Amino acid sequence: MATINFGGVLEDVVTREEFPMEKAREVLKNETIAIIGYGVQGPGQALNLKDNGFNVIIGQRKNSKTWDKAVADGWVPGETLFEIEEAAQKGTIIQYLLSDAGQITLWPTLKPFLTKGKALYFSHGFGITYKEQTNIIPPADVDVILVAPKGSGTSLRRLFLAGQGLNSSFAIFQDATGKARDRVIALGIGVGSGYLFETDFKKEVFSDLTGERGTLMGCIQGIFAAQYQTLRNNGHSPSEAFNETVEELTQSLMPLVAENGMDWMYANCSTTAQRGALDWWKKFRDATQPVFDELYASVATGKEAQRSIDLNSQADYREKLNKELEELRNSEMWQAGAAVRQLRPGK
Repeated sequence: MATINFGGVLEDVVTREEFPMEKAREVLKNETIAIIGYGVQGPGQALNLKDNGFNVIIGQRKNSKTWDKAVADGWVPGETLFEIEEAAQKGTIIQYLLSDAGQITLWPTLKPFLTKGKALYFSHGFGITYKEQTNIIPPADVDVILVAPKGSGTSLRRLFLAGQGLNSSFAIFQDATGKARDRVIALGIGVGSGYLFETDFKKEVFSDLTGERGTLMGCIQGIFAAQYQTLRNNGHSPSEAFNETVEELTQSLMPLVAENGMDWMYANCSTTAQRGALDWWKKFRDATQPVFDELYASVATGKEAQRSIDLNSQADYREKLNKELEELRNSEMWQAGAAVRQLRPGK
């Protein structure tokens, strides 16, 4: 492992140079990787593994949209695409990539196929960390491992096709075979990780739930909505409000942050923008810190997990979700966004 200085804190990470693809293939040469679930993470991880030369099969219900999607992606029924039970039986590594609610529902079906020496792989620590609530308790004689790409399966696939990678965390919950570490790192390299950093199941899910509700999705939408509304309340047009709130950030400034960091982005903006940003960022930090502390506590106590389990397991969950997403989509801000995107050059 390479030791890297992260802002004065030394961390060990695994890079492709230390653990090249050839080594990963050697570690997993006798393994059959069964991907159970073909929704968010499944397609990206499965296709990247296949393209990297690993033995991959898909387990999915026939006559479902995801079965049809797998067929459209090139998986062949009876050869690389099977019903869930058959894939789980064939797999020596079972990648459990259903939604958290889906994992809970399917667990009694999957568990009998977790025979001695197999590996159970997650991309989220939810099911294991909150096992008292999910009842996902693996047998003692299987490896239980995790690779969590820091982004969507769509991003993982797009970056892979562009010759790049998406950083991932990895963790070992249970090493029954003595091979868990090599297995999990090889899988992390195989799915297309840029580099791998070690964590544990609890830290992964705590950081992930906080991030999703925070700066990655919930907080950023809330901040967008607040600034957009302030501009609209003061007479700015939808186009001006959206461009100043979202478009400039996503299309101009965030790529600069991704390239070289926030300080570099500041240095490449006007001196007026620099001055204002430096004056105001701590006020926003101080205003939101209590909210983030409340959020993390809600995650750590299991409150967020229980709410997700309760709501996402309801029969009409998808219908309710679509209504909430429709409300978001039909808001003036995101309707303005749709119009702005259509006006981008090249559309």
